[in-house]
Amino acid sequence: MLIKKILSVISVLLSLVSCTSNQVTNETDYSPYLSTKIDSSKLLEDVNFWTDRIEKSSSAYTYLVKRANAHTKVFSTTGNIDYLIKAEQDLIEANKIVKDSDAGLLKNLASNYISQHRFKEALELLLKAKTNGENLKGTKKMLFDVHLELGNYIYAESYLKDFKNTSDFDYLIRSAKWEDHIGNLEGAILQMEKATAIAESSNLKGIKQWAYTNLADFYGHAGEIDKSYTYFLKALALDPDDAYAKKGIAWIIYSHEKNPKEALSILNHITSYYNSPDYDLLKAEIAEYTNDGDLKSKALASYTNAVKNAQYGEMYNKYNVALYSEDLSQPELALEIAKREIENRPTPQSYDLLAWSYFKTGDVQKANDIIEAHVEGQTSEPDVLYHIAEIYKAAGKTDKVAPIKQELIGSLYELGPNMATKINQL
Repeated sequence: MLIKKILSVISVLLSLVSCTSNQVTNETDYSPYLSTKIDSSKLLEDVNFWTDRIEKSSSAYTYLVKRANAHTKVFSTTGNIDYLIKAEQDLIEANKIVKDSDAGLLKNLASNYISQHRFKEALELLLKAKTNGENLKGTKKMLFDVHLELGNYIYAESYLKDFKNTSDFDYLIRSAKWEDHIGNLEGAILQMEKATAIAESSNLKGIKQWAYTNLADFYGHAGEIDKSYTYFLKALALDPDDAYAKKGIAWIIYSHEKNPKEALSILNHITSYYNSPDYDLLKAEIAEYTNDGDLKSKALASYTNAVKNAQYGEMYNKYNVALYSEDLSQPELALEIAKREIENRPTPQSYDLLAWSYFKTGDVQKANDIIEAHVEGQTSEPDVLYHIAEIYKAAGKTDKVAPIKQELIGSLYELGPNMATKINQL
């Protein structure tokens, strides 16, 4: 009897230690940042100011660019797609006035198109800016970004080598992206740490905040959750309204600490002032984890209603393929969207969406052929690896599934707790 009691106590202690070891966050750290309320009239002050100048000016070029920047800031703060489109309209109008002669304006419009996932159109603008010759190094940096997004990896690497400068923030963040692309996470973190050190020494708020959230992401991918949390907090200290940093903390609380209630509380706070459809998908994922069918249905309905807005264009194709091929059981629609995404950006990730859509329609052979031709060995993203494993399992290639399964087990934090059962069944 005594032995049983001792064993029982030991079991409880081990359980407590296990719980403690998973605890990274502390509510007192982030709760001061959960009171954001956006004053729309104050937020639109700059927009209204430049609108007034445009209406009173006979030469509105400069004012159109200023208002575009103000619209972009509203979009960044609220996630409201209308303002990204308004920024685009202002920049197009300004460009008509100068007829493609201002490289800076072309890059500004290209940046807008990148935000909209209109990468081919962004590339066209950047090539015009390159011909223009003004601030050529900055143009080449953006050309690297776009070629990487389009899957033009030879061009991307060539541009990266062209502007190599290991003491330049812009080079280092792109080098980090490249290392991550080739599957060298350790190298990506090293480059991002160097970039963050430069950002801190420059003491420029914008690049510090960008560096902090990106470094936090990399640390999360590497399983260094405590460091990830620390850098999301650093970002919030600079900007208490940073929705992305708050989402990062919510993910840690949900995926690492298995505290869905608190994660949902943070997400509900974010969506009270920041409108981005993918936050509804995260709510749906957490609802699935807690077996809350009603919340999941509401969250998915909110998402599907939001992305009906034509102004989102192709921005949510990846999410839509996953939604229609799985939760909504409409694989034919998913296949249609995946084909469009291949046209937009023929990357291994896009081909994965295509393969997964075919797989969900029951065409295992077609899915397998696409994976072998365009995906296998070309990306290490966990969600893609999971798709590869499922398709190979269905195709009877069990010898290829085992090593992928081991890698996926190590990526459960990134994939989320709902994937644990699926991975174990591979």
